[in-house]
Amino acid sequence: MSHQNTFSDRRTSAINIRAFPDQQKLIDRACMETHKNLTDFIIDAACREAEQVLCDRRYFILDEESFNAFEAALDIPLKENKAVQKLLAHKAPWDD
Repeated sequence: MSHQNTFSDRRTSAINIRAFPDQQKLIDRACMETHKNLTDFIIDAACREAEQVLCDRRYFILDEESFNAFEAALDIPLKENKAVQKLLAHKAPWDD
């Protein structure tokens, strides 16, 4: 997934942050190593982390018995269910 915009797009939202000097030095070194400016580096890192946080909320591990019960529930045909239709109609949070 890419958050790259076209040349004509402009960033219009401001995010103001404060860092400790050691954090700033670390980030500056990483920017130099990746050949990115500070804004691009921080936006890329923040978006990666945001995607991970949101994905973690959608991934879960079950033991075999629980998985079998979950799978059986998924196999039951749904009747007209407006809540499920509404859920499936939404884009993923990171696709907004």
